[in-house]
Amino acid sequence: MAGFFKRKADSPKSVSSGQSFDENEKSSLLSSPSSFDKASYDDAKSDNGEPVTEKTPLKSAAGGKSEVHVHVDEFSALAEHDASVLREQVHVPEFNATLWTLYRYANRTDKILLTIGFLASVLSGIMRPLMTVVFGNVTQAFTNLGRNGSYNSTTYTATHKDIGYTSTYTETDNYHNSTYEYGVEGSVTEYDFNQQISMLALYFVYIGIADIIFSYIGTFIIMDRGEVLSARVREQYLKATLRQNIGYFDKLGSGEITTRISADTILVQEGMSEKISQSVTNLTTFLAALTVAFVRSYKLTFILLSVIVLIVITMMTASRYMIKYFRASLMGYSVGGTLAEEVISSVRNVQAFGAQDRLALDYDKYLAVTEKWGLKAGFALGGMIGAMWFSVYCNYSLSFWQGSRFLASGELDVNNVVSVLMAMMIGAFTSSQISPHLKQITNAIAAASKIFATIERQSAIDSSAPVGATLESVTGTIELRNVRFIYPSRPDITVLRDFSLQIPAGSTVALVGASGSGKSTIVGLIERFYKPVGGAITLDGHDIKDLNVKWLRRQISLVSQEPVLFSCSIYENVAHGLIGTKYENVSELEKRALVTDALKQANAMIFIDKLPDGLDTDVGERGFLLSGGQKQRIAIARAIVSNPKILLLDEATSALDTKSEGIVQDALDKAARNRTTIVIAHRLSTIRDASMIVVMSKGAIVEMGSHNELLDKKAEYYRLVEAQQIDKLKEEKRAMLLGQTESPVDDDEKLIEMVQLPADAAEDLKLAKTKTNASAKSISSLVLAERPPRVEERYSLWQLIVAIFKFSKPEHHWMAIGGISAFINGIGYPVTAVFYANCIAAFQQSRTDPSLMRATVDRFAGFFFMLAFVEGIAFVVTNGSLAYVAQRLVRRIRYMSFRQMLRQDIAFFDRDENSTGALTATLSRDAQSVEGLSGATLGQILNAAVNVVSGLVLAFSVAPKIAIVCAACVPVLIGCGFFRFAMQARFEEQIKKTHTKSAAQACEAAAAIRTVVSLTREDDVWNAYHEALEEQIKVSRPATNKSAILFGLSQGMAFFIMGLAFWWGSRFLRSGEYSTVQFFITFVSMIMGAQSAGIVFSFAPDMGKAQSAAANINRLMDSIPEIDTWSSEGEVLDDVQGDIEFRNVHFRYPTRPEVPVLKGLNITVKKGQYAALVGMSGCGKSTTIALIESFYRPLAGQVLIDGQDISKLEINSYRSHLAMVQQEPVLYAGSILDNVKLGSLQPDDVTEESVIEACKQANIHDFVASLPNGYDTLCGSKGILLSGGQKQRIAIARALIRKPKVLLLDEATSALDSESEKVVQAALDQAAKGRTTIAVAHRLSTIQNADVIYVFDNGVVCEVGTHQELLAKGGKYSELVQMQALEKTA
Repeated sequence: MAGFFKRKADSPKSVSSGQSFDENEKSSLLSSPSSFDKASYDDAKSDNGEPVTEKTPLKSAAGGKSEVHVHVDEFSALAEHDASVLREQVHVPEFNATLWTLYRYANRTDKILLTIGFLASVLSGIMRPLMTVVFGNVTQAFTNLGRNGSYNSTTYTATHKDIGYTSTYTETDNYHNSTYEYGVEGSVTEYDFNQQISMLALYFVYIGIADIIFSYIGTFIIMDRGEVLSARVREQYLKATLRQNIGYFDKLGSGEITTRISADTILVQEGMSEKISQSVTNLTTFLAALTVAFVRSYKLTFILLSVIVLIVITMMTASRYMIKYFRASLMGYSVGGTLAEEVISSVRNVQAFGAQDRLALDYDKYLAVTEKWGLKAGFALGGMIGAMWFSVYCNYSLSFWQGSRFLASGELDVNNVVSVLMAMMIGAFTSSQISPHLKQITNAIAAASKIFATIERQSAIDSSAPVGATLESVTGTIELRNVRFIYPSRPDITVLRDFSLQIPAGSTVALVGASGSGKSTIVGLIERFYKPVGGAITLDGHDIKDLNVKWLRRQISLVSQEPVLFSCSIYENVAHGLIGTKYENVSELEKRALVTDALKQANAMIFIDKLPDGLDTDVGERGFLLSGGQKQRIAIARAIVSNPKILLLDEATSALDTKSEGIVQDALDKAARNRTTIVIAHRLSTIRDASMIVVMSKGAIVEMGSHNELLDKKAEYYRLVEAQQIDKLKEEKRAMLLGQTESPVDDDEKLIEMVQLPADAAEDLKLAKTKTNASAKSISSLVLAERPPRVEERYSLWQLIVAIFKFSKPEHHWMAIGGISAFINGIGYPVTAVFYANCIAAFQQSRTDPSLMRATVDRFAGFFFMLAFVEGIAFVVTNGSLAYVAQRLVRRIRYMSFRQMLRQDIAFFDRDENSTGALTATLSRDAQSVEGLSGATLGQILNAAVNVVSGLVLAFSVAPKIAIVCAACVPVLIGCGFFRFAMQARFEEQIKKTHTKSAAQACEAAAAIRTVVSLTREDDVWNAYHEALEEQIKVSRPATNKSAILFGLSQGMAFFIMGLAFWWGSRFLRSGEYSTVQFFITFVSMIMGAQSAGIVFSFAPDMGKAQSAAANINRLMDSIPEIDTWSSEGEVLDDVQGDIEFRNVHFRYPTRPEVPVLKGLNITVKKGQYAALVGMSGCGKSTTIALIESFYRPLAGQVLIDGQDISKLEINSYRSHLAMVQQEPVLYAGSILDNVKLGSLQPDDVTEESVIEACKQANIHDFVASLPNGYDTLCGSKGILLSGGQKQRIAIARALIRKPKVLLLDEATSALDSESEKVVQAALDQAAKGRTTIAVAHRLSTIQNADVIYVFDNGVVCEVGTHQELLAKGGKYSELVQMQALEKTA
């Protein structure tokens, strides 16, 4: 995150300072120059003022490569062997996809169907060139009729002079049944003429019917197969991702994977389905038109081919640049997507530190990169389209100019000339229609390059490979022999140096030592997450690199420091531990029995039994609906349910309260019997019974022995134990305290006076037990019952158009320029109709006055050439300006959507539909869908719309009687397109739900990859994803079928109109009511208008997606949270003292309204006090912290600061006085300096000295200073490049730099080793002076000096006092202390 905060957050302040986000405010926001000013939307700058590029730290930490990224070999300083081992784990080879690559997963059935589909598309494409043959014959018939009209020489002369605008044939019987010879081909009778026209009109009908059938078959099959094959690409991408070694993920953010699987695969699908179908049809039309032209006149066709060659060269050149630029654009956004995923997944941390605007601006830097390359791609496309249309009009000019010469010389007749002209016109016209589809196809190829690069990558440690030995039996002897290890993401640091350790089968070995000493690294190496650069690791004497990876991992169960649960039920989470074991396929009843037994051993059933759905309770995304302790107990149950041979416990009980820890530790001790167990622990009470304790420091062993042996040595381990030892009260002191508290009633009264509890809470304390009274239940239930249900907002199409129009308000002048240019583009064909009709009329004089005919045609050929320049420039301006508007719009939508997401309260993120994966996919997909209907596509639609309207106006003004009949058919054509659009919009709403579900599954798996591979869940995850995609395909197929039918009808209807126009128009031409010029002006303008209407609605799928996306965006923008960080309402406290009070607070989580969490909580913490909250997991401690942070509002009661209800205060001002350190530390993919600065209220004003001071207080400075890059060292995505303890200390430094009045510590030292904990605790104790501190702690040594300790039980306080007072009382707290005491074992 290069230069998190050098760019000031001033510009978003104008956005976020508003009150409620109603329509007026939204309009104001969208129109405000300060909201989207130059600072915010010009190319983003880094700290040193340089433009942001792909070389930013986040790029390096989280992103792969692109051709715009200069590759530097970061392993060049290492020995060749070491470098090759590390390079193998992270290198992703370039992959250049082609169009054929998109279809690589087609099986025999798919190939047969695709062949039929493409053949139908080809046949559909042949229909229009066939029409030119019919058209040529009709024109010849009209010309012959015109020659008969020369029987009346006076009338003919008038016709000749006025080029047909004013002439009429008043004496119809002059040529009735008469002939006028111009050779054999020139003679025609009225009867023959009628018969000929009727027959030719029927040919148009036949062509139209054939086109309907072929268009339907081609469109349906190719769209359906596109859906199926893109699903296979998604599946293969996920499968390939899941088999990659962990080093690959250390340099790749899970947000990038989400972007690839949700957005990029949609691009691939679009490129390989309808877009390719229409491109094949257009290309076939082009080639067939050439063929027809060659057959009619090879000389004229060869001459006209020069222009076609120019079109082809233009397309090839531009498409190469478009692929290059679009690939770079995708690369830029994939990195931004990773940042978005990180931020959304840690939204509590973001809101607690008020970092929404800063992180949004940082996200915008990557949007700037995407916009930059997207603009270049758009300009390349605009240039190509302009050049193509210039060529098209030049082709018309050359066609008529050269055709008139052949006609005058008698080398060709009108039939052949017109057929060639029409064929070349249609060929040129259809070639120009390829460009918007070509953009989608090039986008698909660019996206596929990144996807297939991952699919093709050979994993350094491939869990899916069947290679490797499997042992018949495993005893569990593990040996690390001279192991040397370097993390691929940190090649400049050697973590293990010549490390050797033997772990006998069936023994329990504990690894202890400072954070970063290499303990978790050993676990990762045994699990084969990484490859060592030297030495060997053996299992029962076999090198694990020679064993099958999946088999090896199935012999091992791992419980990580930060437990990961999946978004499913508790039962399903624990049952994941049975994958790959003999119990995997047992009956549901047996599985439930095993799961229940494991949960009992893990002491989890005690809280599960209280849940309404019991084992079937959904834990939410990443288990957010459970407390840390509850999650850890379920993770332990998952590990022991399969009775593994080897158990790896990486801080397995760090998040448990003391009572749970005691019970679970007993279970783990039992589970460890007769199996090899490796325990990493900072809490030394959990490992005193270990067979051997290994003390580590800086990747080496300091000492080894049993608990007692190491205590006797009084060396490193002894000091660690001493640091954690809770002071014991002397018997005299205990007796004295007991003597003072002989009367429990007096003691309770003293406590009541101290915390100022109301009467009902005092009664609770006197009874010394939790009491859920009826009123508590009824208060919560009553409040919930009065709340109105959430109703999803619905929007009309007009509302959505207005909303998107407002989004583009800063670019309205560019839209106006684009609109004017599109208007010029649109009237091009009506003008062409006038020129064309006059040229055809002139052809009628080819026999009578060739020189006059050539003069007339030459003049109009010149007009065509002039029109070529006007239209070419207009097309460049249209597409260039609209591409600019489109890219700015996409950037703005993503930026504002991201800010609006971060504006929402935490309850918004708790809902299932707002999972991290779903929201990240929404950011990527919705803006992309809106872009799909902007730029070149929007230009095409505007052009076609103007063409339709201006064509109708011209037709009605020239020949209203012909126009009115033809126009009557146009609504049918437009109706087909409109119904297709409406149906596609509904379908997109439907498909979004299944897309969101599948994207969330993939994102969840990528984010928890270590847990997925350690459980060998790869196949399980893939199967679930496969089922979601299968459901998606089933939903899609009926909609695709209807869409294809409507598309076929809209395509064939143009031929019906054409046939009707000729048949009906011939009557007026024969009667002399309209001239040839009038007829052809009307005909060409109407037909081109009808074809344009068909083109408009060929974009119906894009329109449907855009409407669905716009509705999602609008819904998000209109969402005003209950706790609104954009609101300036509420009182601002000038001088905060730090008194915190809970008054009879009742609370239930909005997503679990049936489970009461707090049931009348009463707490008072005075200014400057250090208050500790202790109790069982799930009793409401972390919920209390969340309420103080104002993440939620209580259902009843009040949370007060300095006597003021916090719900009445201005939220940002209030939170500025707080700082929080969470149970699971959250870092972002930037430097250590950036992450510490994030805690400051004014990050731009933070000096390096203050950062260093905060880090010294958190005991992290020495470690940071020892790194080669110091404070500029990258943390990696989610801080993956640092150990748990290092992350926690940086998080503490981030909190301390804020200098808060209230410090909230939610298990702030749970991830620290004993030595660090002692130093950090001293620092926290020091930091707590002069400020109110509220700490949640399970490790009671950290809070023994607290001024007041609240013991929670079942949502209320059951004991209150100091450490010594509560020990003297001999209640629950005393029990917890006794269970955690470290004593020398007998």
